[in-house]
Amino acid sequence: MAQRTRREFLQLAGVSGIVFASGLLDACASAERPRAEPADDFYFVQLSDTHWGYKGPANPEAAVELPRAVELVNALPRPPDFVIFTGDLTHTTDDPAERRRRMAEFRAHATRLKVPGVRFMPGEHDASLDRGQVYEENFGPRSYTFDHKGVHFIALDNVSDPKGILGDEQIDWLARDLRQRPKETPIVVFTHRPLFDLKSDWDWTTGDGSRAIDVLHAHPHVTVFYGHIHQEHHQMTDHIAHHAARSLVFALPAPGSQPKRAPLPWDAAHPGRGLGFRDVDADPRGPDYQLREIALASEA
Repeated sequence: MAQRTRREFLQLAGVSGIVFASGLLDACASAERPRAEPADDFYFVQLSDTHWGYKGPANPEAAVELPRAVELVNALPRPPDFVIFTGDLTHTTDDPAERRRRMAEFRAHATRLKVPGVRFMPGEHDASLDRGQVYEENFGPRSYTFDHKGVHFIALDNVSDPKGILGDEQIDWLARDLRQRPKETPIVVFTHRPLFDLKSDWDWTTGDGSRAIDVLHAHPHVTVFYGHIHQEHHQMTDHIAHHAARSLVFALPAPGSQPKRAPLPWDAAHPGRGLGFRDVDADPRGPDYQLREIALASEA
């Protein structure tokens, strides 16, 4: 029997997938360009805002969403090259002991992913109360880089400073790192908060994010993946594409669509509505990305 594609798997599993082509290349040019050899193509999965430990009316079934996402990823016909969680792994708590317990429980679930590699980043719920101390005890550095099949990946921390900024030291570190990369190298940046000013009065911004965008701007092939806003969202800052991911626990409203930033009401008839994750197909020779949004459950 021929191996099923991820799209066919999603249809059989009863979950939806929406394809979005990233704007690194003109869509028509991308369609006409010969594909890279399969060995150079790869894909990864982005999960975000699991808020492990959350209990409340926005999702009475919060404890089942992370295990459900792990099962869906493990059931894909070909495992992704890696999975990255882009912040708010756990729900905030003032109790350091409880924070450690939630981190340990989250880590135990993440270790069940049957993939070659799993990477993590903090969100403000994980790191803002102790500047990332407990997060680092469990997951290591809050910012880092790695290279994979011709793509340079950068994880930035815009949450452990309570002011919601990157800070001079990290921006200088970013600039030094990029100076070592050829200009044509595809760059993928992971953050928790958006780097641009999406809606500052809802905390949907990074105080000094424009400085990081300025540093990145000199490179022609940059894509940013982030979380925090609990919904799919796509925006360009000149040639840099920014893509927000859905949450795994509750959805938030579109920017400015209601007076306050509050979770969308729980719908018992459609418990997975607005929740999900994405996989990202990469063609480093392009560079080119195809985003597939995957719902946790049928939203019909």
